Amino acid sequence: MPIDRDTTDREPSTPASPDIEPVAEFGERARRWLKENLPPSTGRYTGVDDEAIWDRARQLQRLLFDGGFAGICFPEEYGGQGLTREHQQAFTTASLPYEMPLVLNVPTLAICAATLLDLGTEQQKQTHLSAVLRGEEILAQFLSEPRGGSDLAGLTTRADRDGEDWVLNGSKIWSSGAYAADYGLCLARTDWEATKHHGLSMFLVPVRAPGVTIQRIRQVTGSTEFCQEFFDDVRLPADAMIGEPGGGWPAARRLLFHERSAMGGTSPYTSGARPHLGADVSSLVDIARSAGRLDDPAVLEQIGEARAMNVVRDQLVDRVSRAIESGGLPPAAGAIVRLFSAENAGLQTDFAVELAGAAVAAEGPGALTSSIGLDYLFRAAWSLAGGSTEMSRNQISEHILGMPREATADQGVPFSQVKHGR
Repeated sequence: MPIDRDTTDREPSTPASPDIEPVAEFGERARRWLKENLPPSTGRYTGVDDEAIWDRARQLQRLLFDGGFAGICFPEEYGGQGLTREHQQAFTTASLPYEMPLVLNVPTLAICAATLLDLGTEQQKQTHLSAVLRGEEILAQFLSEPRGGSDLAGLTTRADRDGEDWVLNGSKIWSSGAYAADYGLCLARTDWEATKHHGLSMFLVPVRAPGVTIQRIRQVTGSTEFCQEFFDDVRLPADAMIGEPGGGWPAARRLLFHERSAMGGTSPYTSGARPHLGADVSSLVDIARSAGRLDDPAVLEQIGEARAMNVVRDQLVDRVSRAIESGGLPPAAGAIVRLFSAENAGLQTDFAVELAGAAVAAEGPGALTSSIGLDYLFRAAWSLAGGSTEMSRNQISEHILGMPREATADQGVPFSQVKHGR
């Protein structure tokens, strides 16, 4: 997904009331509850293509909600627990051995629900956040467009006023899990005479509304997780807008902040294991052992480097998260973790392929190396998911290091006068 280069939003602070349950006691209570209520994990989470995965995730999310462990950092008035990032970390650690609704973490909880929490009306938050935390609603994001590239603000999907309603027309693409979603956060152009960043608005679009068509996209790995959406005269009520007319770009910046946080591992709104980002160190050891190379000093050096990189990643996530929360770093610093995580994922996968050798392509399903080939084919996605690594570098250079912004030919020009392809 594309990333903007300008954000002034602040990450929400975590509550610090003396009445909150101590983290250690909370973690112990979570461990007891998880042991009594959730089955053991069946292994590494592998994807979202099977619709049964989504049904199971809804069931597990409802279990968490009924047990008082859903939305740990979401406010109580919207169905959450109103606790701190430290409580969430304690629960995540305790939950690792158990089956969890991981598919709901991104984009539903960490990106879309977090954006609604920041920007939604009270009615939108009461209606949708509580439904998400109960497992009754799944959310998607409708941002990228087929011809848009990384220039998100140059989008041409339009929403035109018709009485009290808005009528949506256009297309979005690369929307993760949209086929299973109930609503999508959609950025559309509502004013063609304003400059490209100021003529946008964001809407909450029912995925099954008349005029919405969803097509799944088959990737090189065989996965059909990503979707393209077509909007043909989709009628939306006035209260479907998130924020004010023309306020879509600030809303998009906030959403993209949450997306960077989710992909970098700094989001306080996810539960359970982080998204799979390349081979982990334990699998590298297993691969080296099966290949008879565990005594090779060069192989041991590679495994050591992989381990060191993961330790650095975890420390970086913690340090940047705390600095953003305290105001020591601007929210744009999430791009640092986003960039490092993408580079590290590629490194881990490359190590795994090098260790496994020809077995990556030759061994069938169920073999130790069966997932490594797919990881390698998918490795480029980690340089794009949550915004391209090039855009992350722009974020760091402009908003952390204070370097000048790149020149743009369409700055200050009404969008109706901006040249764009057909």
